[in-house]
Amino acid sequence: MSEAYAAAQPLLDEHAEIEARLADPAVHADAALARRLGRRYAELGRVAQAYRAWRAASDDAEAAAELAEVDEAFAAELPALQDVARTAEARLRDVLVPRDPDDARDVILEIKAGEGGEESALFAGDLLRMYTRYAERMGWQTQVLESTESDLGGFKDVHLSVKARGAVAPEDGVWAHLKYEGGVHRVQRVPVTESQGRIHTSAAGVLVLPEAEDEGEVDIDPNDLRIDVYRSSGPGGQSVNTTDSAVRITHLPTGIVVSMQNEKSQLQNREQAMRVLRARLLAARQEEAAAAASQARRSQVRTVDRSERIRTYNFPENRIADHRTGYKAYNLDAVLGGDLGPVVQSAIDADEAARLASAGER
Repeated sequence: MSEAYAAAQPLLDEHAEIEARLADPAVHADAALARRLGRRYAELGRVAQAYRAWRAASDDAEAAAELAEVDEAFAAELPALQDVARTAEARLRDVLVPRDPDDARDVILEIKAGEGGEESALFAGDLLRMYTRYAERMGWQTQVLESTESDLGGFKDVHLSVKARGAVAPEDGVWAHLKYEGGVHRVQRVPVTESQGRIHTSAAGVLVLPEAEDEGEVDIDPNDLRIDVYRSSGPGGQSVNTTDSAVRITHLPTGIVVSMQNEKSQLQNREQAMRVLRARLLAARQEEAAAAASQARRSQVRTVDRSERIRTYNFPENRIADHRTGYKAYNLDAVLGGDLGPVVQSAIDADEAARLASAGER
């Protein structure tokens, strides 16, 4: 029996066990548990499907080998059937490489203007539109949780929630696609404020956080929070509300600060701030776990460090280039219009190649 079979068997047993649990109505009384089991079941479904395909192809090849001893017609078919079996086994080995367990999660994107003043803020707005339109193409839901506009209509910073519609397989998850977007995005173009027509370079930072599935996943002691309320403000600092609806939450043990003012209700702003705080604490906990285990961050080509320049958007040449994967194309206008798929796929392919190579070394 192949090594792939030995590695797959425990996962096949887990798949059958979860299938039985999901058939129990009592499990669905706990929505969070049902979501976790459903996500794991979908992930293991890839293994079960690949295993069945490999088993069928292997059985066909073995049967043809036996019949070939007495019938030359089967001998002629044998090489092709053996090729199919080898391909199916390679596919099974591929899906056995562990995925990022967060792949099916929704995300919160934080986009912040960097060096470049108003031009950087305008570019942050371009990135917001790019991600929103890409999400529309993918069938995801988006919601701006918080934003601070600049004087010319850009964004000094913005928080965008991106959610899948219903349960999805891990490979189709929001995090599976957007986790590679963290880092510095550099833009080269003639700013609207430039009167001499000179090309300037500026940048915006993107941080991608996997969203906590429910409040219980990240325990927060209310005594660890300092909550301040104040009046919301718009571009230039002018007050846009006559009540203290804006909320600033400080998590005292970590020093993490989250501010929200988009909603007119103090309660709504507080709820949104807690969503972002849970996501940040979840990301911090995962980073600590990875560091304690002396492992690289789960994705081989992604970083949440804004100091890493990951991509350049060159407007004069209509060029987009990803510096991690080597991807380059001259359709920047289409990418900013939401056609981000090929760029993201280059990162997915590079990550999968790195994980396969790592698995082969072990």
